[in-house]
Amino acid sequence: MDILVIGSGGREHALAWKCAQDKSVSEVFVCPGNAGTALENKLSNISINVDDFVAVKDFCIEKNIALVIVGPEQPLVDGLVDYLQTNNIKTFGPSSAAARLEGSKTFSKDFFIKYGIPTATYAAFDNFDSAQEHLKNIPYPTVVKADGLAAGKGVIICQTQDDALQALTSIFKDQTFGTAGASVVIEDFLDGEEASFIAVVSKDKIISLATSQDHKPVGDGDVGLNTGGMGAYSPAPIVDEAMHQKIIEEVMQPTMQGLIAEGSPYLGFLYAGLMINNGELKVLEFNCRFGDPETQPILLRLKSSLVELCLAAIENNLTDYDINWNDQHACGVVIASHGYPEEYTKNNEVSFQPYDIEGAKLFHAGTKLEGDKVLTTGGRVFCATALGEDLHDAQIKAYNLVKSVSFDGAFYRKDIGNKGIR
Repeated sequence: MDILVIGSGGREHALAWKCAQDKSVSEVFVCPGNAGTALENKLSNISINVDDFVAVKDFCIEKNIALVIVGPEQPLVDGLVDYLQTNNIKTFGPSSAAARLEGSKTFSKDFFIKYGIPTATYAAFDNFDSAQEHLKNIPYPTVVKADGLAAGKGVIICQTQDDALQALTSIFKDQTFGTAGASVVIEDFLDGEEASFIAVVSKDKIISLATSQDHKPVGDGDVGLNTGGMGAYSPAPIVDEAMHQKIIEEVMQPTMQGLIAEGSPYLGFLYAGLMINNGELKVLEFNCRFGDPETQPILLRLKSSLVELCLAAIENNLTDYDINWNDQHACGVVIASHGYPEEYTKNNEVSFQPYDIEGAKLFHAGTKLEGDKVLTTGGRVFCATALGEDLHDAQIKAYNLVKSVSFDGAFYRKDIGNKGIR
């Protein structure tokens, strides 16, 4: 069978790479893909505009695509899954209605309250003046979030009222996040340790994937601006068996039942970003797709067929599905472009040194192939990922892999995995 993966980032390289390992898969097409997917065995990039739903559908029919996996959030919110499913194309991902959990912070926060899902106290505003007035009556630090999709960068932690006012000015007046900042959510700052809980969901059935922990801030020690993620490791020690059960009972099951009650049952990857503190948890946000860079270390540990898992979910057949994992740990380190997560450099040529590290994989994200040259195109350019007997071993191998890649302005955090090792 042939598979189509929608997207161009590190997540999509990992998804396509994993699908290609399935013996029943002849070819994996990636739309639009990157240099890594262009160079990978059994993978082919296709230059179709993802916004052109008709062109995507026609390609699926022409190639008799057996499964479409939609990687990024924007096509999900825009309704690509709805359109392809209406045309009898098996597509793994949530409907546009269900994807509102990620597409609108206000919708998701209201949803949490309605269905008793633990979250931070918040207020939502669609104009600068009302939001500014609210700043006078809240404790600090506080968190200001653009309501819509902002590529993981729409969350601003504000230590003072002046910081929060600056954030509102940036969002409402400077329109830093465009239409994603037409409204904002202002919520209490939560102390604790973040964890990513990602599952495959089909209506009221759920298979939790390996636990992981992301690193959002750009700088070592979790300082600086928030990014789409600077690295991740799996498993995450903070999510032990008791916490895992608590997440299922207090977060995932109420969410699935709530979406069914809203008339938009869920299908796809569902990612809960959590804050855990002394055994208590609160939901920071939901993402309606696999996290990036969590995808890379998680899929490096997945022994089961990703294709079979997705098809079982589409056919509502997860009840008896068993999923198998490699017992090793995995660590992924993002290599980014100078300036990220703000304005960054592009079109720098990448040099690669030979590496022979067992269990290691360099996933491309912001790259393109121009002739025989690999050039940078994005803020996050690679995720150097490796398996190890323990997290420290995986960390050493991942950083050795990082050293095999170079381009002007390249930088990375030096402490990915340290929390788990501690």
